[in-house]
Amino acid sequence: MYTIALRILFGDLARYIGMVLGITFASLVMAQQGSIFTGLMSRTFGFLTDTSLPDIWVMDPMVQFVDDSKPMADTRLQMVNGVKGVRWAVPLYKGNLRARLDSGNFQQCNVIGVDDATLIGAPPRMIEGRIEDLKNADAIIVDSAGASKRLATPSKIPGGTPEPLKVGSVLELNDRRAVVVGIANVSRTFQSQPVIYTTYSRATAFAPKERKLLSFILVKAREGQNIPELIARIEQQTGLKAITTDDFKIMTVNYFLKNTGIPINFGIAVILGLIVGSAIAGQTFYNFTLDNLRYFGTFKAMGATNGTIFSMVLLQGMVVAGVGYGLGVGAGSLFYYLSLNSELAFRMPGELLLGVGVAVFIITTLSSVVGCWKVWRTDPAIVFK
Repeated sequence: MYTIALRILFGDLARYIGMVLGITFASLVMAQQGSIFTGLMSRTFGFLTDTSLPDIWVMDPMVQFVDDSKPMADTRLQMVNGVKGVRWAVPLYKGNLRARLDSGNFQQCNVIGVDDATLIGAPPRMIEGRIEDLKNADAIIVDSAGASKRLATPSKIPGGTPEPLKVGSVLELNDRRAVVVGIANVSRTFQSQPVIYTTYSRATAFAPKERKLLSFILVKAREGQNIPELIARIEQQTGLKAITTDDFKIMTVNYFLKNTGIPINFGIAVILGLIVGSAIAGQTFYNFTLDNLRYFGTFKAMGATNGTIFSMVLLQGMVVAGVGYGLGVGAGSLFYYLSLNSELAFRMPGELLLGVGVAVFIITTLSSVVGCWKVWRTDPAIVFK
């Protein structure tokens, strides 16, 4: 019976292609838009992903996300270091400063100041230079994307290729000299600004003079120390907010979900793709079932039950869904490959592919039920009239 069902399916090639294209379109839109949405959300905590060494982040209680820096007094660092169970605590500066290039152009940059002694918080992957060179006078490390694009020196030839920033290049940060000693590969941020790393003392010297400049305190727990207990102890003794890296990522994502229109915009696109794809595939599949009603009526006259008929129609739908899903996700993956060197945020995790597969399965099952409804109500004797 199932072999016959497949022969009926492949026998009407035009309808088969139409149903596959409907599922392909729905899968492509859901996978592509979902991947862009996931990529954008992962960029919101890209800095946290790169700074993976600390167990706990300590900050002002009013901080809402990773870029919402509310400076604290430097004395807070000693308070955190004195909490029982803390192995080490180091300062971190995070702020936006304007860089002046050799060409005279200005560019807003995300400046990270890491601990002078340990360099904890430095970029995880170096392309040129060494992290230890940050201890040199006026030293900074620049991310590769910023060095090759926004911080690059414009070509003297009209229409020429800009000259990327390289080791030895000189910038000005808040009218202070800064020398590039390394190029690093860092995770892209939501704002896509160039990222500059330097030491904490130098970053606070670059920054405009303020009484409070300490953005975050990075904490490592002692071996065997219970993290939730240490967090509660830090908050009780210092009055600051303490949170794990994973919880900080969730807090950052939740802020953008609640306070921006990103989820609504991408949600509309995904739902639209689901509706359009479902309408195309469902209508085509329903018409396909009606056109083959005489065959299913014959099977019923031969003794086939409604369950058998439904399993045959569902098999046809699963074949269409499998081919369409594969083509749609494959096209989405190709889109990702072509956009690797672009500014587009794109991330396709396994959970997203599973979600798209479940949605396609639901579309196919509903289409099969609708298609079978006419078959179930058909009198087998009608095929002999």
